[in-house]
Amino acid sequence: MKRKYRLFFALPLLLFLGWGCGAYLHQPLQTRSARLGEETTVTPLLRTLPAPREKVVAAVYRFRDQTGQYKPSDLGANWSTAVTQGGANILINAMEESGWFIPIERENVADLLNERKIIRSSRAQYEQVEGEQPILPPLLFAGIILEGGIVSYDANILTGGAGLRYFGAGGSSQYRQDRVTVYLRAISTSNGKVLKTVYTSKTILSQAVDVGMFRFVRFKRLLEVETGFTFNEPSEMAVTEAIEMAVYSLVIEGVIDGLWRVKGGEEEKAIRLVRAYSRERDQMQQTDVFGRENQGYRPIASFEVNGLGLLYNGDYPDAQPEPGIDVGASLFLSPRYSLGLNWGMSRLSAPENYQEKASYADLSLTMRFLPQDRFSPFLYGGGGMLFDQAHGFQGSGNVYWKAHAGFGLEYRFSDWLGLSLSAGQNFIFSDEVDDIKHGKYDDMFWRARLGLKVFLSD
Repeated sequence: MKRKYRLFFALPLLLFLGWGCGAYLHQPLQTRSARLGEETTVTPLLRTLPAPREKVVAAVYRFRDQTGQYKPSDLGANWSTAVTQGGANILINAMEESGWFIPIERENVADLLNERKIIRSSRAQYEQVEGEQPILPPLLFAGIILEGGIVSYDANILTGGAGLRYFGAGGSSQYRQDRVTVYLRAISTSNGKVLKTVYTSKTILSQAVDVGMFRFVRFKRLLEVETGFTFNEPSEMAVTEAIEMAVYSLVIEGVIDGLWRVKGGEEEKAIRLVRAYSRERDQMQQTDVFGRENQGYRPIASFEVNGLGLLYNGDYPDAQPEPGIDVGASLFLSPRYSLGLNWGMSRLSAPENYQEKASYADLSLTMRFLPQDRFSPFLYGGGGMLFDQAHGFQGSGNVYWKAHAGFGLEYRFSDWLGLSLSAGQNFIFSDEVDDIKHGKYDDMFWRARLGLKVFLSD
């Protein structure tokens, strides 16, 4: 029996370990040799850009970390910067990958000018021996200057986790999401005009999973097991991806505004990319910082039909849930708040002692936590009346006042149809609903509803 008991709790633990084995079984148990740098998901996108009619000579003087942020630490001060300090190098590489720019050296232009002085001085010395030396060609001058930087690093914009432990065995998982933001602008060297400014961002994900057991298996025999893994998305890769997306956006925006033109025969490809980019840009205008789409949804009213379950909670024991039906209508005071009227019919039942048909009428105020999202939790509360017979509305049943409160989940399939699930407690202001007065608490009942909603919106 004990073996079966232990096996029952060991199986979920093994499943939990197997769920994370993808990262767990790829632990770095030995050194690795140097290799070429990894590409981001945006790098292939840069290579899909149509060829330019003429490449743009561009200078990058600096592309700095302007955040002033240090890495978050739970153990005290950390003087390591949160993002890379080599933004200019990443930007120049992205410009080369796009095929639209000819980058010229300006970040360390003093070193370049000093080297050219050395070359001219050396040639001047050899002219006396070997004759006239070739003239050093002039430096390229830039048509545009690319400026900007990493303007923000927001740590812990989303955090969370989950865990389960039973008799000293269990596991937990945690996650954290940071965000890095990049601005890039193109400036004309002829008049100093800012031709175009683009803005991109990238989230940085960190995850941790741990599993352990701490249990006395026998007298004076303690078993302790711990294992786990963490995953931290490299901030340098996140910054690289954001900069590459900024370069991609700058090229497409420049094509849209006529700042530069594509090569002949590449027009159809450019049109497809511009259309895809425009769709993404329109979508991002309605998306918040957490990636949730703000649909500008403004409901006016809703109607609902629900399956109902009532569970009596009174003076008699052994209560049994009973099915029923619930219908209602709501008027939206705002996208977040609505005022609703519901009517329902079911039974209050403790089969061996008490059983009676009941109906109710409720007036409720509902608050949605995420009114613009398709999926949103909500809270509701209000008051109403309970009729202790099915024909109570005809005046032959007893009427009791009550209050209610609960929570639920709502999902909209579209702007007019949704699904709702809720559960709550109903507090009756009487202890005589079940024809017996016992104890110091009034009668009450639990209620659960699941049904469809039809929305009217402007």
